Amino acid sequence: MIADARQFLEVLFLAVAGILPIVNPLAVAPVFLAKTADLTTDERRSVASRVAHYGFALLLASALVGAYVLDFFGISIPVVQVAGGIVVGAIGWKLLWQDEVAVQTVRDAAEAYTPDDLGSRAFYPLTMPLTVGPGSISVAITLGANPSGGVRTLVVTQAAHAVGFAIVAVAIYYVYAKADVVLERLGRTGAVIVARLSAFILLCIGVQIVWNGVRALIATV
Repeated sequence: MIADARQFLEVLFLAVAGILPIVNPLAVAPVFLAKTADLTTDERRSVASRVAHYGFALLLASALVGAYVLDFFGISIPVVQVAGGIVVGAIGWKLLWQDEVAVQTVRDAAEAYTPDDLGSRAFYPLTMPLTVGPGSISVAITLGANPSGGVRTLVVTQAAHAVGFAIVAVAIYYVYAKADVVLERLGRTGAVIVARLSAFILLCIGVQIVWNGVRALIATV
């Protein structure tokens, strides 16, 4: 029992420590706010909740079956990194040059959103690839790719992964749900600066992810 508890805590710490710095909701919060600028506060919090749930499901599914799915289709993790990095970089580039005035006035011309509309936006691009992207998915796949021991060990490991991913999801929700409060305290100028800087960082992250994938592919040649 003590050994199981120790293994659970070790795997739990590894899951949180491996995923949370990559997901980094604090860094993505300004981008999240920019992409939901046309929503009300309640709608934004609803989207934040959906992003957290979708992110948890993606991470857990990646840890459980991700390696088997990629192997079935003959897709390597470096290829996933290249494709995902291009998408992340493209979103960062678009946000970097987005017209601030258009973002602020779009709500006036917007129609009421249905739950399906919010759900679609919450999944793409807010959950994938902005929050749970190629980097975190790769880590989740790696965490679940090499189960060791018997059935009991496997159950303890997967339970620890689930709890760890749930902790990450809770962090995502609270940071995103309060993103508008944090940025309001920065003021209009500060919010614009943080949003532009975050968009540039997001572009750099996309380029880095692509480079990691390309370098890994070159190494296999």
